[in-house]
Amino acid sequence: MEHSERIMAGASELFLRAGIKSVTMDDIARHLGMSKKTIYQHFGDKNELVLALVEQRIKEDEKQMREIVSTEDNVIRQMLDMMKCSEDIVSKMNPILIHDLQKYHPESWKLIQNFKEDNIVSIMECLLNKGIEQGYIRPEIDVRIIARMRLSQVETGFDNTLFPVSEFNPWKVQQQFLEHFNYGVCTMEGYKLLKEYQNLNHSVHI
Repeated sequence: MEHSERIMAGASELFLRAGIKSVTMDDIARHLGMSKKTIYQHFGDKNELVLALVEQRIKEDEKQMREIVSTEDNVIRQMLDMMKCSEDIVSKMNPILIHDLQKYHPESWKLIQNFKEDNIVSIMECLLNKGIEQGYIRPEIDVRIIARMRLSQVETGFDNTLFPVSEFNPWKVQQQFLEHFNYGVCTMEGYKLLKEYQNLNHSVHI
């Protein structure tokens, strides 16, 4: 593994655990057992390191989502696979990390916002249109509105003022939101398929 990859992996581990603001370049150097000088040879400052991590994460997430859309034929299966794709990300997500990105690393946060608007919304629109063609999604819904509503719904689940982590498990909140969404957009045929997948795979809570 190259130094830059090792630095990014180590920094990501610390950021996910403690947030960004509280982790210093010294902490990262100690964690990796390397000199701070070596880190600065690859990243000019912490902001540059955070930006590189966000860009890497976005590329990985987009690749995974595109693979789901291209490999599965059934839109209901795709929606559930998208749920599982998100599980690892959501379960590791520290609310402090989101707060730190918004407050201290606006350039990185803007990248995330653009990714959600340009990629996640378009993928959701694609899935909904495909579902309408397959007869599993209600044809009367406005796809452009519902796709954006779904994105807003996910973001609301991370709002610590509405769902403080001391009272709510973020993953359980997202599960409830997804269940509400799925059953709201599905036709009766789609509903039946959801129930079938639920019976086949008890690890997916829908």
